Amino acid sequence: QVQLVESGGGAVQAGGSLRLSCSASGRTFSNYAMGWFRQTPGKEREFVASITWSGSSKYAADSMKGRFTISRDNAKNTVYLQMSSLKPEDTAVYYCAATNGADYRHAYAMDNWGKGTLVTVSS
Repeated sequence: QVQLVESGGGAVQAGGSLRLSCSASGRTFSNYAMGWFRQTPGKEREFVASITWSGSSKYAADSMKGRFTISRDNAKNTVYLQMSSLKPEDTAVYYCAATNGADYRHAYAMDNWGKGTLVTVSS
């Protein structure tokens, strides 16, 4: 098990930027692929972006490509989500997740979750 704690959420105006961080502890962080997901009330948890254990491959949902960038620093046991050109529809609770499996783009495949951080984008 790896324990995950998100930070960096908050309120921002449309067009602004935020950087979310997710700090990991417990098992060896570099063994895990990491992902960011988000959820709004009444909706399923949605894939945002993911990154392989080495950072060599990154994936993002189509609606977020070009606006959201995932990165990781294995020396700091931290994964980041840089969000720019934010829109009101990006308002959600953002969750960090980890897996040592082969699928890191679906919420059901992730093994460990943080408690989330709220991002609110106003128009």
